[in-house]
Amino acid sequence: MEPDQVARFERLFAAHYGDLMRFATRRVGADAAGDVVSSTFLIAWRRFADVPAGQSRAWLYGTARRVIANELRGRERRDRLGRRVAAHAEVAAEDHARAVTEQLRVRAVLGELAPGDQELLRLTEWDGLDVDEVAAVLGCSPAAVKVRLHRARRRFANRLAAADRADEVHDRTVRPITLPEGNATS
Repeated sequence: MEPDQVARFERLFAAHYGDLMRFATRRVGADAAGDVVSSTFLIAWRRFADVPAGQSRAWLYGTARRVIANELRGRERRDRLGRRVAAHAEVAAEDHARAVTEQLRVRAVLGELAPGDQELLRLTEWDGLDVDEVAAVLGCSPAAVKVRLHRARRRFANRLAAADRADEVHDRTVRPITLPEGNATS
C-alpha cells in the first residue's frame, strides 16, 4: 500500500471505528464486537481498492453486516454442535454404564462355568472363531465342538437366568436400614 493510501485508511479507521463498534455491539454483544470490527477493517485493508471514496461508511457497514452474519451462523453451528455433543454424552454415559454392568454380569456368570466351557464360549463369542477354527485350536472334531458348544451355551444361559432370578429376589427383599432413634451413632 502506498503512503497516501495508508493515510486514507488511517482516517477511515479513526472516523468509523466507534460507530462500527456500537453497530456490532448492538448485534453480537460487547464480547464479539471487537472481533467483528477487527475483521471488518482487515477486509477493508485487504480490499482497500474496492472501498469507494464517497461511500466508505456504507461499504464498511455492509462489510460489518456480512461479518456479523458469519459470526451469528458460527454461533448457531457451535450451539447445535454443543447440543448434539451434550445429548450424545448423556446417551453415551448411560449406555456405557449399562454396558459395563452387563459385561461384569456376564464375566461373573462365565467365571462360574468349568474352564472348558469358558474356553469354548470365549473362542466363539469373544474371539469370533467358527466351529472349524475352534476344532483346530482345541484339537478335536468339528462335531465334538458343536456338541460341547451347545452344552456350554445351555449351562451359561441357565446360570445367567439363575443370577437374574437371584437379583430380582434381592431387589424385592432389600429394605433400607433404619436405626432406632435412641441408638443413633455420632
